[in-house]
Parts: sequence; structure tokens; C-alpha cells
Amino acid sequence: MKKKLAVLSILVVFVSVLSFLIAHPHLNKTVTTSLPSGAEITLSYQTVPANAEYVEKAGTGDFLTPRRPRLQISTEIKAGEVMVPAGEYTVGVIKNSDQDFTLALIPGVLGRGDEPDLSKAIKLQSQFSSSAGAAEHMSIDISPGSGSLEGKVVLAIHYGSLLVEGALS
Repeated sequence: MKKKLAVLSILVVFVSVLSFLIAHPHLNKTVTTSLPSGAEITLSYQTVPANAEYVEKAGTGDFLTPRRPRLQISTEIKAGEVMVPAGEYTVGVIKNSDQDFTLALIPGVLGRGDEPDLSKAIKLQSQFSSSAGAAEHMSIDISPGSGSLEGKVVLAIHYGSLLVEGALS
């Protein structure tokens, strides 16, 4: 009996160590920058593996927000044609079709499983690409725009083969 417990204990430790070595980390990331207007924005998110099935199963009009990234804005900004009040927002994309997504901000911080009130969504001027290569883990950044968003500061979400950029200036 003692041998069985000892073997079981060793097996449990081995499996635990192996799981730790094989598991990949989910990194907590924060990006803070100042917009040309002087507003300070802070983006906080956690890297997660890209899940194509999550995107494919979403219906038209669904708000997709893997791990609910957050954006804090210090003062009201003009983001393209929309005004975004100072505050904290949940970042995500609205699926318009399989090949069209809009970057959107939902006022406040959504909890796990919370349904957003899409009537309050702030839809940013966006561009979508499925040809930017694959991001194995979600990556979000604030950077200069290109294409139709040239000359603007953009918030970019790269998740699997999807790249959605939304104007922040």
C-alpha cells in the first residue's frame, strides 16, 4: 500500500511538472501613449491563443472580445468622425460578416459572460484585413495607421488571421 501511494505521489508530481513545462503563459500587457491631441490612453489586455472557431461561430452583429481588453482614455477624443468621452471601455470587434468587422468600444468594463449593450457601442472608423498573416496569440497595439487610416492613430487587434484597425484620432 505504501509503495502504491509513493508511486501515485511521484506520478502526480511528474504530471504537474510536465503540465507546467508544456503550458504556455498568458501575458498581461499594458500599453500607454499620448495622442497628438494630448489625451493619454492606456490599453490593457491578456494574450490568449487565437481561436478561429470562436470567430466562425459568432453571428452577424455579435461583439467579440477575447478576455475583455480595456482602454482608458484621460480626456474626450475625436476618433475619426465620432467623439469618445473620457473613461474606461471594453475593446472588441463587431462581426458585420465573415469578411467585415468593425472595431468598437463598449463603455465600462464587461465581466466574464456579460452581454454588452450594443446600443451604447462606439464604432470606430475601421479597416479589416485577413491577409496580414496569422497571429497565434491575440496582439493589440496602438500605432500609426495605413491605407484608409493613413495619418491617424489606430488601435489594432490581430487575432488569428484577422486584423482589425480602428481610428483613435
